Amino acid sequence: MIAAALALLAAAAPAGAYEVSAVTDGGTVTGTIRFAGTPPKLDPIPVNKNRDVCGGQQASEALVLGPDRGVRGGVVMVEGVARGKRGAGDVILDNAKCLFVSHVTAVAPGDRVRVRNSDAILHNTHGFLNRTTVFNLALPTKDQMIDITRRLAKPGVVRVLCDAHPHMFAWLVVHDSPYVTVTDARGAFRIADVPAGTWKVTLWHAGFRPKGADKDGRPLYDEPRTVTREVTIATKATATVDFELR
Repeated sequence: MIAAALALLAAAAPAGAYEVSAVTDGGTVTGTIRFAGTPPKLDPIPVNKNRDVCGGQQASEALVLGPDRGVRGGVVMVEGVARGKRGAGDVILDNAKCLFVSHVTAVAPGDRVRVRNSDAILHNTHGFLNRTTVFNLALPTKDQMIDITRRLAKPGVVRVLCDAHPHMFAWLVVHDSPYVTVTDARGAFRIADVPAGTWKVTLWHAGFRPKGADKDGRPLYDEPRTVTREVTIATKATATVDFELR
């Protein structure tokens, strides 16, 4: 399921490691992702363990639409930037109220990335890059936190599951530069300090049309979507690119 998106992200990686350099004449790329057509009906996901904490079911987060059909949780990345701004984010993937928060997270070089358990029950947070385990962490204690920064060394899409709670799943998109973001509740995004030039800007979305369930009862959805636009970003200017998800 992840192979196509992983191949795309790996192919976009520059030949060498990303280098931090001052960006004095950079521009900004902004835009929105909106859903076109009739959205599918996504059934709630049954909870089979710790219902006193997690409840009897959880809403699917595979497709979340906001005002004007803005798509929350789409990843937008500028491809092939080898030198530019510093990535200095403090990224936390939280197990909170029996959900991964956030459902979709973007990670860049320079980010500190940690997994936290905010619930007073055991969560086992298991990340896969394609079919390879990247991390497999038991977090039995409330407020426990484990740093996973060094385990996210390769660009690609990490699918995250909770082995203890099959209704829980999430995505970590590891980009090769800090020029990546996740759309907000309105489907909007903004990436600043982009070196001036013509770049490919790519939308990635995990997929949302139901395709049954796996052996543990986790819902499955269709293949991830990717859409790429070519955008010219002028010095200290703003370029706008909008995407449609169908």
